[in-house]
Amino acid sequence: MDITEKQQALLRMLPGVDYILELSKADSFFDNIPKSVLVGATRSVVEGFRTDIINDRQGITETKLSDPVILEEIKNSVKKAMTSNLKRMVNATGIIVHTNLGRSLLAKDAVENLLTIASRYSNLEFDLSKGMRGSRYSIVEEILCEISGAEAAMVVNNNAGAVFLCLETLSKDKKVIVSRGELVEIGGSFRIPDVMEKSGAILKEVGTTNRTHFHDYEKAIEHDTGLLLKVHKSNYSIVGFSTEVSLEELVGLGGTYQIPVMEDLGSGTFVDFSKYGLLKEPTVQESVAAGVDVVTFSGDKLLGGPQAGIIVGKNDWIGKIKKNPITRALRIDKLTLAALESTLRHYRNIDREIDSIPTLRMITLPFGHTETRAKELAELLENTGDSRMSVHLVDLFSRPGGGAFPLLKLPSKGVGVKVQGISANAVEKEMRSNEIPIIGRIEEDCFIMDLRTIQDDELPIIKKAFDNMLRKV
Repeated sequence: MDITEKQQALLRMLPGVDYILELSKADSFFDNIPKSVLVGATRSVVEGFRTDIINDRQGITETKLSDPVILEEIKNSVKKAMTSNLKRMVNATGIIVHTNLGRSLLAKDAVENLLTIASRYSNLEFDLSKGMRGSRYSIVEEILCEISGAEAAMVVNNNAGAVFLCLETLSKDKKVIVSRGELVEIGGSFRIPDVMEKSGAILKEVGTTNRTHFHDYEKAIEHDTGLLLKVHKSNYSIVGFSTEVSLEELVGLGGTYQIPVMEDLGSGTFVDFSKYGLLKEPTVQESVAAGVDVVTFSGDKLLGGPQAGIIVGKNDWIGKIKKNPITRALRIDKLTLAALESTLRHYRNIDREIDSIPTLRMITLPFGHTETRAKELAELLENTGDSRMSVHLVDLFSRPGGGAFPLLKLPSKGVGVKVQGISANAVEKEMRSNEIPIIGRIEEDCFIMDLRTIQDDELPIIKKAFDNMLRKV
């Protein structure tokens, strides 16, 4: 590619790193900026200008290559480099357990306990009563057994890990019988057959996608059958002409042939949501009461705690799982245990404390409350006084998310915003670029925010974001 004289002149104007370092000494903005960050930002900005000049892009002038302009670009690059990649956001999508936005919010006391344990030493693996090494599993085992009714319990880093660990312990090199309709895939391409293969277990499918009978399981039992597995279809539902074997029947079959029964509840819950006028989800307590040997479920979905894989069940089987060397690779740290224990304590009196767990509070939040807060947000936005922006209330359906309650739609109220001369996609991008990003949805060229998942102290943040956007455009 031939370089013109004008391009050569512009390239000669580009500053060197040493020059910028010297120039930055006169600007207090750079006083506490690590040299490595400043050098990296300088090289990135200068290289960007170099590329634009060589490609003869419009807008590259001598003025744009002046010291003040280049220094401002470097400041913006430094600000970005010095900002945490993991940042707080406003979830205005209406999806409560949003996997991409961090899943469940922790209860206030769980956060406080997490901070305390994070900043001080703790008895993570120290038995205070005996004055000797203890087990981290004991931190939450007693309360998990109390809530679920199980004989024993343990916790690993997530439910995929829990399923893998249990399969590897109970059925390595043995056949695991599972209904075809329960060979689920969840987010991140986590598939039951794939996890089973990696664990060393041998998959034995029975029945069809929509209908599996008791005799299908019984006929499949052979001398090398190691486990009967039931997987809760938490992220989808089969309706219409369908049949599945009940948990009680499967437990009875396992007892007859002396084969353990395991259930992966997926999202998992200790709450009977039908008491709140919502759809019924199987609870952990019900699975334990049915006699299942091992039950696995998540800690950060319907439970409303931190990411964890919880395993409860009968002493003999949980004891074997605890002794598996793989547990060390899957074990959780003190921060997860601190947050989980605090969350679980609310379940001792969950009917009174359901609002203390943000996930449960948002799922059971009455429509009237979302409507009141939507009107409040709409009024705040209307007070901007900018005639270009139109604000209106929208009837919506929120979703529990997190692969739970696939058929449940929660009536909610939202606020829709349109700005004259600006597309909904542009508004969405501006909100996403805010200092505290605001994530909503777009419908019919309108940016929409669902009040079910917006916290009370976030309304002023949204107002400020729109004020800033309107000043820019």
